Amino acid sequence: MTDPRADGAETDFAARMSYGDYLSLDRLLDAQRPLTDAPDEMLFIIQHQTSELWMKLMLTELDAARRALARDRTGEVFKMLARVSRIMEQLNNAWDVLRTMTPSDYTTFRARLGQSSGFQSLQYRLIEFALGNRNRAMMAAHAHDPAATAALETELARLSLYQEVLSFAARRGMAVPEALIAAPAEAPHAPDERVTALWAQVYRDTARHWTLYEMAEKLVDLEDYFRRWRFNHVTTVERVIGFKRGTGGTAGVAYLKKMLATELFPELWHVRTQL
Repeated sequence: MTDPRADGAETDFAARMSYGDYLSLDRLLDAQRPLTDAPDEMLFIIQHQTSELWMKLMLTELDAARRALARDRTGEVFKMLARVSRIMEQLNNAWDVLRTMTPSDYTTFRARLGQSSGFQSLQYRLIEFALGNRNRAMMAAHAHDPAATAALETELARLSLYQEVLSFAARRGMAVPEALIAAPAEAPHAPDERVTALWAQVYRDTARHWTLYEMAEKLVDLEDYFRRWRFNHVTTVERVIGFKRGTGGTAGVAYLKKMLATELFPELWHVRTQL
């Protein structure tokens, strides 16, 4: 019989930090509090809690990426944006687990959710704001929470990720309209033909503009995964509840389908038609 102590493994943690201590597992694993005895409610809770943990990491990376970009440290930015895309991949894969829950399973506990809804996720809203999909009307669901409102206001006081990229492009000598980067945006970025022309210049001479070319592709990767997340969200909701209204009062699938048309970095998609 193998004894791990024979190989030097530490087993006495009476006065030392253990794995569980470091990760605060007692608190983390005690945070799942189903309101019913329905077996699938635990799946539902863990799905959303783990998604929030991944979103916390996304926000950390997006914050660091913007700070690095403002200092022209593009190597760090590329790594951070690649990580954000991989996080989005994890979030996409999680829908496969949730889709094992059938409509019959969900109805056993849905009524106990009250008006709670993923639509109210503060971290998701912060991610959208960081990526440039800014809309003050979306802050209404957080008006009851001063700390959440303050976090959203702080985000709106910063340049979005795309604004930071365009500011970097301007510092590299590209013709970026000053109005697009002079102040933090408070509305979703609207397509601008001058920005499309900028990216066309980059894509037509990648050797000359390699850093901006790589930056553009990192943004396309990120939005590609983000679009897939939205699509997976729609199909999962339709599969589980059909066209019922969402618990938070939204139109459910109909509302989510409208969100599929949102473009975070529109010129990077539109430029492909011109090349």
